[in-house]
Amino acid sequence: MTGKPQFIPASWSAPKNICALTTTRSGGVSRGPYESLNLGDHVGDVADHVRRNRALLGQALSLPTQPVWLKQVHGVNVVDASKAPAGVTADGAYTHQRGVVCAVLTADCLPVFLCDRRGTAVAVLHAGWRGLAAGIIEAGVRALGIAGDELIARVGPGIGPGSYEVGDEVREIFERQNPAAAVAFLPHGGGRWLADMGELAQLRLRALGLTQISVDEACTFRDRDKFFSFRRDGVCGRMASLIWIE
Repeated sequence: MTGKPQFIPASWSAPKNICALTTTRSGGVSRGPYESLNLGDHVGDVADHVRRNRALLGQALSLPTQPVWLKQVHGVNVVDASKAPAGVTADGAYTHQRGVVCAVLTADCLPVFLCDRRGTAVAVLHAGWRGLAAGIIEAGVRALGIAGDELIARVGPGIGPGSYEVGDEVREIFERQNPAAAVAFLPHGGGRWLADMGELAQLRLRALGLTQISVDEACTFRDRDKFFSFRRDGVCGRMASLIWIE
């Protein structure tokens, strides 16, 4: 439905000057499978609708600057949002500057928020299974240049552990990298597995020294009214996860 953009503030123990949130699919002008707050300009939606949705979001949140929108490719490039041009190919953004808005788009993949305990650095990462396996979380922490035990993490809304079916090849990739990843896969018959993306993300964050980690329990696949889901619908819009320092 059209109206004021709806969003979910990140629920974590970040300093008060850190703003972080994930949008829902409600409160924009898009139609059809993109209804209504589609923020992705690469999914087949009317370009003017996406521009209007982004403008509505900026107004609703009183954003200090326009978000630095990325061209996401399930890779491990993490850019400095204070210097990166719009549309840069990357799957994460970070900043140490106030008023610079980092953003990623998702529709089942995990948005992973990072900040330091002093509130002087933030990042947000786009983490699907390919990105997780390739090291997007490690790249994000490395880009911030801050020790893991000084960081706080929030894993935002993504596809839930009861909805994300994968094959043996995905499970084997993660278990080769870390045998402890076996806990994130439940057998689903016929060589298929239910993967817990949130648990896979937490394993990697803990391995980097993070101890303050929280995970949003919402499932983008199951909650059709609130979220877009590529696995559920194929053609669909994208939510945005934003973070900045006030």
